[in-house]
Amino acid sequence: MIGFPLLIVPFTIYNMIAFLTPFAWNTKLFEFRLPSGLMWEPTASDAFILFSLLLLLLEFIKATRHGKSFIEHFLSLVLVAGAGTEFAMVNPNAIMNQLTSPPQMGNSTFLLFIAICAVDLFAGFAAALRRARRKVVVEEVPVVVAPAPVPVPAPAPVVRPEPARAEPVTRVEPAPSPFTPRPEPVVVKADAVQKIEP
Repeated sequence: MIGFPLLIVPFTIYNMIAFLTPFAWNTKLFEFRLPSGLMWEPTASDAFILFSLLLLLLEFIKATRHGKSFIEHFLSLVLVAGAGTEFAMVNPNAIMNQLTSPPQMGNSTFLLFIAICAVDLFAGFAAALRRARRKVVVEEVPVVVAPAPVPVPAPAPVVRPEPARAEPVTRVEPAPSPFTPRPEPVVVKADAVQKIEP
């Protein structure tokens, strides 16, 4: 997500007021009587600093949720450098030929705004380093575990039928019984044999 530092908005508003109108930042906005009896008189400078702090809070929330891109870090650095240079070297009163108006740049209001921009810059760097460290730790924690090998069932043993063996058949003859009558021998008489002549 590419964005821009939100503190560019109050910086632009401050420069528009400084270069376009002879405005005094210590102008009282309103008066409020406190329960203690004292009068609280906030100035335009207080309102500007409060608005800048509110945008700094939104910048912190954005940095912690989505992080900051390199372009946003670079723009924050440019903002701090530009505001510091403007605080030290630019005099809008002399540029606009308004020497009688109060100073617009070299005052405590703008210095506090530069401090807020510097806090945003360093907090953004710290959040980016923390996010990078957390990302490295998260990437180191997961351990890739190889799936357990699936047991391959052993092939079933091939059962070959054994060839039928022919057992020798032994004939057991029954033993002669003493009660079995013996066959009588055949007697052939000699005169019963006839001679057959051709």
